Amino acid sequence: MVSDGQVVVKFGNILAKHCLDQRCSTELLRAAEHTQSISSQLGIVARVKAVTGESKASSELLLSNVQNLIQAVQHVLRAAEAACVKGLGQPSGDPEEEEVAAFCQQWRKNLTQHRAKEALNSDRDELGLRKTRGAKAEPTLMSLVQEQPPQSRNIPKHPNPRKGHTVMDRHL
Repeated sequence: MVSDGQVVVKFGNILAKHCLDQRCSTELLRAAEHTQSISSQLGIVARVKAVTGESKASSELLLSNVQNLIQAVQHVLRAAEAACVKGLGQPSGDPEEEEVAAFCQQWRKNLTQHRAKEALNSDRDELGLRKTRGAKAEPTLMSLVQEQPPQSRNIPKHPNPRKGHTVMDRHL
């Protein structure tokens, strides 16, 4: 989980670098820094627990840190969604940056298609308000990550893959 947290931090930092909106970029950097801190804390707690063995207090502390990391990752993904909607600049040619940009473009395309379908097939009540029953939720970055099998998480494949791991080829 610690290494997955680091992947999300790297993802957030790359997006913040290319975000065209300064407020979104700042929020994304803040969320990534927070995730970095919690991920580091989790790594420390896990190493201490491995050395000290089983204790209820260390297990509770470990669980608490895992829950905090999950919340921090969700915050990064929500901030990333806002950054994607506001707009991103062109990646610099770095394969990881291009991979992140392609992943975000795929999500934004899914969001645009979802909103277009909703507009065409809107179920409105007599006041013109959208009915919530049966309405499909908008796609999120988290749902895009979760719906892909682990082997195909490096979306899209870069024509010249680098040795080692890239930001999106790991489980988030």
